[in-house]
Amino acid sequence: MKKTDALYLSAREAAAELAISPATLYAYVSRGLIRSEPSPDSRSHRYRAEDVRDLKERRVPSPEPKGLRSFDPDLPVLDSSISTITENGPIYRGVNCVELAEKGTLEHTATLLWDVTGVDPFAADNCPHISEEMRAVAEAARRAAPIDRAIAVLVLATSADPGAFTRAHDGRAMVGARMLRLMVATMLNGVPSAEPLHLQIARAWAPDNKSAADIIRRALVLLADHELNASTFTVRCAASTGLNLYDAIIAGLVALKGPKHGGAGVLASRLVKTLVDHDVAPVIRERVALGERFAGFGHGVYKHGDPRALSLLNALTRAGAPRKFTKEVPERIAEATGELVNIDYALAVMAHSLRLAPGSELTLFAMARAVGWIAHASEQLQTGGLIRPRARYVGPVPGRSAASSVVRES
Repeated sequence: MKKTDALYLSAREAAAELAISPATLYAYVSRGLIRSEPSPDSRSHRYRAEDVRDLKERRVPSPEPKGLRSFDPDLPVLDSSISTITENGPIYRGVNCVELAEKGTLEHTATLLWDVTGVDPFAADNCPHISEEMRAVAEAARRAAPIDRAIAVLVLATSADPGAFTRAHDGRAMVGARMLRLMVATMLNGVPSAEPLHLQIARAWAPDNKSAADIIRRALVLLADHELNASTFTVRCAASTGLNLYDAIIAGLVALKGPKHGGAGVLASRLVKTLVDHDVAPVIRERVALGERFAGFGHGVYKHGDPRALSLLNALTRAGAPRKFTKEVPERIAEATGELVNIDYALAVMAHSLRLAPGSELTLFAMARAVGWIAHASEQLQTGGLIRPRARYVGPVPGRSAASSVVRES
């Protein structure tokens, strides 16, 4: 091998070194993480070995972080530089989200997750494009559920936004900011504004509570992304077909409505309401004896408790929320079941403490998670690959005749 050849790897060698697909290798090249150049024979490209090995050292190891467990090891695994989950909470591009939530805003979090460097997507003049049809639909749906209203308006937003189909990285960030402002305003039955999103939400939902803005700000940051949960994977699948950001986020909103995903917060709020006028211990004892589960407790990923929940509950305690809900209930349920509090229960306590309208937990979740969805949709669009898992066939053995499979009428 020539000395110069040792400086480079072929596409197959580079992909093998990183244990990734060729499509992911090309995505790393497009983002400037690995340098490539035409091979001397001009029939292929070669890749800088030092870039490949530097990236290999920086990538998150494949084995799960200590203390975490997967839902199902057979489910698809995708490469992503957006976020990962650790015992100390989700990591947003190297930044712990629990630490970020101490002072950060959703807008700040968005620029981090979207990996924005050259533009300010939340500049005051980056306003959503609103057509007359969108205004009419928003008005007609004023009494609809906020997520349903947002879906209806976003369906029309693609046609109204001239930049909806941009392929530029920073251009997608600009579209994402417009879409986020439009979605939040629509969910609040308001008008899009450049004012910080947490202030808009607090003014609409809890105008007389001095702590509301900061509590909502913290919750939004904590909820912005959580790796490949059901709605985020749905967004990536949709985006992989070539959809624009508006349509991809609609897919996420629809998936979030499922009772096994976004519906958990509503069930946790019912638990809080049940305990408002009752002593905690007898209610928990009775439910445990009946074999009932407690919504907002236990988590398919966190084995030692959800750090996001603890961050939000501690902030609620400092703001004067009843310790019955921020401390006693989590402690007693953990003692009785071994299941630790998660973010859904914390959101339910927040809604109760701020006296928010029923269903606000899910609405806030959607507002925040849209930031992560935009990041994942943009990353998927950048790779250009179509997500197409294979099925493990477990049906009848091949070879049955078509005639024998037909049910005949007597």
